[in-house]
Amino acid sequence: MEKQVIPVLEMSCAVCAATVEKTVGGLAGVGEATVNFSANTLQVVYDPQKISLTEIQAAVRAAGYDLVISENAEADAADAEQRNYRALKRRTAGAWIFGIPVMVLSMIFHNPSSALAWVLMVLTLPVLYLGRSFYVSGWRAAKRGRANMDTLVMLSTAVSFLFSLFTTIYPSFWNSMGLTPHVYYEAVSMIIAFVLTGKLLEARAKQSTSASIRSLMELQPDTARLVDEKGEERDVPVAMLRLGDRVSVRPGEKIPVDGIVWDGGSFVDESMISGESEAVEKQPGDRVLAGTLNQRGAFLLKVEASGSDTVLARMVRMVREAQGSKAPVQGLVDKVAAVFVPTVMVLSVFTFVIWLVVAGWGMFPHALLSAVSVLVIACPCALGLATPTALTVGIGKGAQQHILIKDAFALENMCRVNAVVLDKTGTLTEGAPRVVSEKLYPDFERYAPVLLAAEVRSEHPLALSLVEHLRQKGIIPTDISAFESITGKGVVCEYGGAPFWIGNKAMAVERLNGDTVLPDSYTVYFGNAHSLLATFEVKDTLKPTSKEAVAQLKQCGVEVYMLTGDKESSALEIAQAAGIDHYRWNVLPDDKEQFVVNLQQQGKCVAMVGDGINDSQALARADVSVAMGKGTDVAMDVAMVTLMNSDLTLLPKTVALSRKTVRIIRENLFWAFGYNVVCIPIAAGVLFPLGILLTPMWASAAMAFSSVSVILNSLRLRK
Repeated sequence: MEKQVIPVLEMSCAVCAATVEKTVGGLAGVGEATVNFSANTLQVVYDPQKISLTEIQAAVRAAGYDLVISENAEADAADAEQRNYRALKRRTAGAWIFGIPVMVLSMIFHNPSSALAWVLMVLTLPVLYLGRSFYVSGWRAAKRGRANMDTLVMLSTAVSFLFSLFTTIYPSFWNSMGLTPHVYYEAVSMIIAFVLTGKLLEARAKQSTSASIRSLMELQPDTARLVDEKGEERDVPVAMLRLGDRVSVRPGEKIPVDGIVWDGGSFVDESMISGESEAVEKQPGDRVLAGTLNQRGAFLLKVEASGSDTVLARMVRMVREAQGSKAPVQGLVDKVAAVFVPTVMVLSVFTFVIWLVVAGWGMFPHALLSAVSVLVIACPCALGLATPTALTVGIGKGAQQHILIKDAFALENMCRVNAVVLDKTGTLTEGAPRVVSEKLYPDFERYAPVLLAAEVRSEHPLALSLVEHLRQKGIIPTDISAFESITGKGVVCEYGGAPFWIGNKAMAVERLNGDTVLPDSYTVYFGNAHSLLATFEVKDTLKPTSKEAVAQLKQCGVEVYMLTGDKESSALEIAQAAGIDHYRWNVLPDDKEQFVVNLQQQGKCVAMVGDGINDSQALARADVSVAMGKGTDVAMDVAMVTLMNSDLTLLPKTVALSRKTVRIIRENLFWAFGYNVVCIPIAAGVLFPLGILLTPMWASAAMAFSSVSVILNSLRLRK
């Protein structure tokens, strides 16, 4: 099975999205189909052996919509959306140009003469033409036994126009019944003008919800400087590059592909992907990523991945898929949207009948106005936009903050987390031991090159820390002989015929025969046959942001636990430094999983934070799994949430983002449902005894405002 996110065209409301989803989901070979109306995308899981994208596109086209399945689908879809947006602007402007005179004349002349009625009709015809998309879409849906938002607009404007046209041609019919003939051309014009305006504002706002995706996509250059076998350079599209090609990168340029530095070196700013502000030095053999910024030096790189295979492309794809996924709460909305439009049509007819039954034929104009107002004001778009707009903005905002959220379920579940379990090494701590203190004795400087030479040969995990520390001092290794590693103690060697040793306290006691008082708390001891030359304290240290992150989690009402396979003293030291009250030591992978289960049995919603590999059991068991990464880790494909750098304060930011997004979703749903619950009865005329009757013109304005307000509320997440 393959997963694709495909742009969808021609959708006008949530019912359209449901139609596309149902059409694709019912095809043989399709395992899953999800449509995001806010992002205009279809996420489909399908078997390419049973069905092709072209066949899926044909089915969608038969339903009255379209898919963009070209090689540059994103760019083609963006171009199509821009063309549609410009056309929508022209149609909206035209509708107001013709609609305003109709409205003004109707307000001045409440009972227009026969001649004026013909003028109003002629001015309304261009507005009907500019709003023809409603009729095309509504008719397509009707032919398939479905109804959508355009069906409501089509019915309301068609009924109003045909009634007005009949009255214009045969005013005597109403006069013979003792009724004053009325025309409602202003209702037709204003409904179309307001709905077009709402769609225009909606389209503009929806573009803002996807701004984070566009900003990520714009990081990667379109061209690269290819170096051929003769050493000559030429600019080519990135799509033309192949694995093993050599690409030249100059100072100040963005790196076009993922690759390995082949020749030269530089400092590269990777903050746009990893969030780490400090530039990283790159030498031959080091990896560089597409979208990152080369600073001072120039170098050649060997292409390892380009196009859709780069880390940047994977990030874009992951965010796009997450934005296209559905939160659990969306299931309720989908069920409501499926029956919403038919229900509104029934309510409209019911309203018309009740008016005539209760008030008689003398109130026919009011009955018609109320029925049309019910059709117009009942907008399923606000319901359809309530959840996906907030998810699109929230997940995009997370990506900008270097928080990759895999799907809507993770985002919604994160807000309920009240217990966080942290792995120690690599999560709370730096993950690599370093020298934090030293005590040097006489003759150390003379024999420091011996220590460095021995540690370069050593395979002990702490050796790398000492090597880095000594090299930072400018020490150069010397030639040694008789090098030997002693398991559980350290190493010995000879220099100038004299013995030297490096090891733990047990080796120091053995080599010095108890003649020297050894300082406590040190990890590595260095000496010769006669004396102690130096001691070093080497340990894994707390990250600078860990204590702040723990404090912020506690402020959010989240309990923090630390698990480690390390010894008790190390666990106690890190827990106290980080401000963690609950911790366990000597914990095996099975124990971590059981610890998560125990918390869940206590009724807690648990997030497990680890490196995605040795914590895999606990990560899989947790309600939300969070991986610490640095922009290139495989954990990006495994965990529900990936923090793209080593800054643990991203974790409380994730909790806060989740809570804000879910709060916005609930607000949107409240207003979308509440809007219809309140406005449909008003449109039907329940307040008429108080002298309040909602005209179709104002109903269309309110309907347009409801959709735009939901999107604007979601856009608050960007701030």
